[in-house]
This record gives sequence, C-alpha cells and structure tokens, in this order.
Amino acid sequence: MEVYLLPVLFVRKKINKRADFMFFSGNCNPVLVQQNIDGSDFFNRSWAEFKVGFNDSEGNYWIGNDLLSQLTQSGPYKLRVELQARSNLTWYWAEYSRFVVYNESQNYELEVSGNSGNAGDGLEYQNGMLFTTYDRDNDPFKNYRFNNNCAVRDGGGFWYKACATGHLNARRGNRHIDRTSGTGADFRWWSRQVGHLWLQSSRMWLKC
Repeated sequence: MEVYLLPVLFVRKKINKRADFMFFSGNCNPVLVQQNIDGSDFFNRSWAEFKVGFNDSEGNYWIGNDLLSQLTQSGPYKLRVELQARSNLTWYWAEYSRFVVYNESQNYELEVSGNSGNAGDGLEYQNGMLFTTYDRDNDPFKNYRFNNNCAVRDGGGFWYKACATGHLNARRGNRHIDRTSGTGADFRWWSRQVGHLWLQSSRMWLKC
C-alpha cells in the first residue's frame, strides 16, 4: 500500500521510495516520521543514516533527523504516536502538544510534553535526551557489556536515557527489562498509566 504525505513545506510521495521534495503552499497535513512494521533490526543504523533518513519496500521508514529538526523548529507541531499491540493487534495512541527536535549540533535533543491518549506517556522518561546510534553514544547508560551504549544493547537508534520506556526503533524480542522503572529493550511502550505494550508495529506522525 502506498502512503502519500503532504507536509506543510514539502510534498513527498511513496514512503517506500526515496523521493525529491517540492516547495508548496497549502494546508497543513500529517507528516510521517517513523514506521516500524514488525520490530526487525531495520533501525540498527548509523548516525549518518539517521541524519538523512531511510526506508524499505516493506514500509519501514525514518524521515531523517535533519529534516525532522527543520520541520519541528519551523512551527508548533504535535506528535502523534500510534501503537499496535502484539497480543491482539489493537491500536493505541499517544499525542503530545509540544514536540521539538533540535539541531545536529545539539545531537538532535528531544523536547516533548503535553501528553494525551489511551497509551499513556511513554516518552516522558526520554524528554530532554539526545539521539544515540551504535556509532554515536550520547546517552548516560552505563553497562560495559554493551559499550555503555543503549543503541548497541537495544538494536536501534533513538532518544535514550538508561535506556527507554517508549522504544519504537528497538529490535523485537531483545528483552533486557527493568521491571521497576519500565526501562529496557524490546520493541515496546511502557507508561505509568498503562504499563507494558509489547508492539507489533508503530507509527509516529507530525500534526499541526
């Protein structure tokens, strides 16, 4: 299935093929940021790859941190996270009224707040954190077994603390979970409100 995106400043067609951007003026439409189809190791990518974005024919997709930073700093965006539970394939959602990703010089620092939705707040733990990949360690995690790097442990680049409660780029089945704090690996979402959601798939959208 093809997905068509009509961002505020750009048009992109077909997320399963890299496409050029065209400037246009028009209505504000949702912009796809991330899509993880099945929790494979597709998101175990380098800093350079996350910077420009990537995708595949299955629908796995990352918009690119440079473009994400530009868009979220150009105007007030909301973030919508859609989560499909592995157990019964039910969809849950979380929305954030403020979502900003800062420049590469700031290691794509995450600012996220104003949660609503039926999935709870799985990103509050990571608010204010920097982006980490297996080749660029910006998290405070300490475990020599994994080179003190959450992306090495969890199998995908993301915003980490030690490590994550909302982990949408993790490798499925890679479980190192702290049952008290909810932090750890696997493709999942944890919030104080809902507890664990083991995920089949996920999507992140920018909304106006």
